[in-house]
Amino acid sequence: MMDTLALVVQKFELFLLLLARCSAIFIASPIFGRRNIPAAFKIGLSLFMSIILLNVVKETPVLAGSILQLAVLIAKEVMVGLVIGLVTYIVFTALYFAGEIIDMKTGFGIVNVLDPQSNTQVPIMGNFLYIFTLILFITIDGHLMLISALARSFDIVPATRMQVTASSVAEFVSILNSTFVIGFKISAPVVAAIMLTDVALGILSRTMPQMNVFMVGMPLKILLGMFMLMIMIPAFAVIIEVLFRNTADSIYRVLLQL
Repeated sequence: MMDTLALVVQKFELFLLLLARCSAIFIASPIFGRRNIPAAFKIGLSLFMSIILLNVVKETPVLAGSILQLAVLIAKEVMVGLVIGLVTYIVFTALYFAGEIIDMKTGFGIVNVLDPQSNTQVPIMGNFLYIFTLILFITIDGHLMLISALARSFDIVPATRMQVTASSVAEFVSILNSTFVIGFKISAPVVAAIMLTDVALGILSRTMPQMNVFMVGMPLKILLGMFMLMIMIPAFAVIIEVLFRNTADSIYRVLLQL
């Protein structure tokens, strides 16, 4: 214990930089950043990871001649941590987007639920897909992947060496664009089924004008949407696992541009 305390005191400035990056990741990541996780746990985990990394991270000279310069270096480390956490969170944002599309097509678009993490209204199906993906994320050790990315980030972007470049911004924007593509792909089976149902109901309304298509179509779309989701679940688990593997690659691509 005394050796650890002495090491922290000896490399205090480097410890502050490590703590800033770790804290930012645990604030922005979808697992550790949830509001229902106590702040004391996040602080303790950040301190614990910083002490561990202090023993393994290559020695980096901290060129801070004043408190203002040190604050700038800490802000850079916070930005690196936020980038890692936000890239991971993009996958979950894509699920909210897919759920919004599914809700709009099935008739759940007028009903939202409160997400305690973001304190905003989220679609029902989006919230279901988010919780399901969160479980898969933990099952396939996604939280360990995030911690591994944190450790490797110091090899790719050493402390005090972060620089925002045009290529890094372009890479991050490209990942943001993929959010919409992923959301459309996930919701595509349900959207296609509902579209075919709309076509069938349109034909019925022309051949049988006395039938109330609206009263028949609403519950039919809901049942069909739920049925398609049940069919999608096995394939959805595989798709999400692949997405998380690609998320790790995306994190490293962005870090390489910093």
